[in-house]
Amino acid sequence: MCRNIKTLFNFEPPATEAEIQASALQFVRKLSGFNAPSQANEAAFARAVEEVADAARRLLTSLQTQAAPRDREIEAAKARERSAVRFGPR
Repeated sequence: MCRNIKTLFNFEPPATEAEIQASALQFVRKLSGFNAPSQANEAAFARAVEEVADAARRLLTSLQTQAAPRDREIEAAKARERSAVRFGPR
């Protein structure tokens, strides 16, 4: 799995459109192997990003959970802490 794709479900506030688009772009980049597609592949690449974003949007709106929403700031702090343990403090 691509490490740049972040979990978007069950956060307060909910995932933004920009976050959904960014995760779709990273997913398509990973699948295609292209960071930036050639002119010949640009339309197919853009269409794939839109289709993946649409699927992600549908998924996020249809999922249900009993768990309390996670706080973005707390999760970011946990990630920084894990990073500091793994790579040392900055």
